[in-house]
Amino acid sequence: MALSEIGRRVLLLESAAVAAAAGRLDERFARAVEILAAVRGRVIVSGVGKSGLIARKIAATLTSTGTAATYLHPIDSLHGDLGIVGGGDAAILLSKSGESEELFGLAGVLQRLTVPIVAITGAMHSTLGRIAAVALDGSVDEEACPFDLAPTASTTVALAIGDALAISLLDVKGFRREDFAAAHPGGRIGRTLTLRVRDIMLAPARLLQPGATMREAVVTLAHERGLAMVVGNGKLEGVLTPGDLTRLAERESDFLGKPVSDVMTRAPRTAAPDELAAAAAGTMERHGVIALPVVSSDGAVVGVIHLHDLMRAGAV
Repeated sequence: MALSEIGRRVLLLESAAVAAAAGRLDERFARAVEILAAVRGRVIVSGVGKSGLIARKIAATLTSTGTAATYLHPIDSLHGDLGIVGGGDAAILLSKSGESEELFGLAGVLQRLTVPIVAITGAMHSTLGRIAAVALDGSVDEEACPFDLAPTASTTVALAIGDALAISLLDVKGFRREDFAAAHPGGRIGRTLTLRVRDIMLAPARLLQPGATMREAVVTLAHERGLAMVVGNGKLEGVLTPGDLTRLAERESDFLGKPVSDVMTRAPRTAAPDELAAAAAGTMERHGVIALPVVSSDGAVVGVIHLHDLMRAGAV
């Protein structure tokens, strides 16, 4: 079998397993979200082997989306690390078989502390499935491994269920873009979610009056990096771009004395000063422009924002 066919088979098998898991979600999932949303402390996430690796990722996703969570190794938990568990916590325990002996020591302590357990398991009637407050069905028909041994489809399903829990909790808690930015102050995500148009925009050096000629507009386009704004009575009335100039030149040879009001776009796309810079970049991308006038709520021009400036600032 060609390598591309092997890869395609794995992806199709795992996507089908996730789709099947989605079809099995029912009121037990809703109950699991309720349990986790009621946590006053943190969510303890644990698993053994490959399930432990997935547990680490689920804990990280929960934490970054507004639900405090931590990974706890089931063996280390019995050698001092249980000190992080409190009565206001809840737990998510992962096990494909539901019979991972290394997990039961931790599960027993959680029960004694009355910490509710949400299980993600491939065996709903297993020991773990029975002792959990809620068990979520992470079963798969087969692993992607040709020997049906290496955890592949099952770990993908468990990870997807963990993501579903995290995003459902995000919704229940009303977690906002601003909250996400606060949790990711560094790097590209932080910049994308915190930079506002006002942080990047520049003050225009030249503005055109509606009675200005195209000769003046050509000069302004050169000075303003491809966007000439036409302002009357302090309000934005229209814009001119190099594209407008090119189309005009194709139609007319003698146009320099023409008033800009005959050529300008009268309802241009704009940005607001408090708008996210990433949103302004999205507007540019959707409408094929490289700059936007920045206008206040009353229509006054307060600046201009260029795609190159957005890129330099790391907003796109």
